[in-house]
Amino acid sequence: MLTKKQYYRKKRRKKYLRLIAVTTMAMVIILTVVMMLVTVLKNADISSPTAFGFFQPSKVISKPEISEMLLTPNEYSRPQTPLNKVNNVVIHYTANPGTGAESNRNYFENLRINKTTSASSHFVIGLKGEIIQCIPLNEISFASNNRNNDTISIECCHPDETGKFNDKTYQSLIALVSWLCCQYNLDKDDIIRHYDVSGKLCPLYYVEHEDAWEKLKSDVMAYIDKNAVEN
Repeated sequence: MLTKKQYYRKKRRKKYLRLIAVTTMAMVIILTVVMMLVTVLKNADISSPTAFGFFQPSKVISKPEISEMLLTPNEYSRPQTPLNKVNNVVIHYTANPGTGAESNRNYFENLRINKTTSASSHFVIGLKGEIIQCIPLNEISFASNNRNNDTISIECCHPDETGKFNDKTYQSLIALVSWLCCQYNLDKDDIIRHYDVSGKLCPLYYVEHEDAWEKLKSDVMAYIDKNAVEN
């Protein structure tokens, strides 16, 4: 027969053991959830605007073939400053006719060593239509002056001094811009030139030939109409 003191001591012990059991179970559940979240984060494309459901495009289109050759983080071409919103896609042309996408990408990469200027672009499209990504889509590039903080930039290679893109470059540009427009719910008027930001004659041919520029934007919209599906 337990005394009153022993009875209450036993009761407190049982209560304490139950508390330990509940706490242990809660810790196991929390740890399991954390591990699952870590796995999701490791496998997620955090550079995508749709990551974790924060943003949902109204239309979906196939992503063009892109070679990811990200620049080494550095203050001259990849500062890793977050790009928190995208209001425009900016089209540029390279300053050196006849050069390819990889050589222009390498120029940006070498700025971390040369330290001569600050420059970069999210994408470079080559003369054979190859697309190289230099900067993740959740970081700014040094391409569009005071609009770096809300734009994605595309540098386009060109064969000669006119600055006109050849057909392979042009078709890849249309596909890439179409995909970006769908990803960020952008429209025709959201496709702009470097010229529209700073007045610089870039991309030269599409500044000097307004009709060609309007056709380029119309070709993007036509590509979306033909290939995109409602989300």
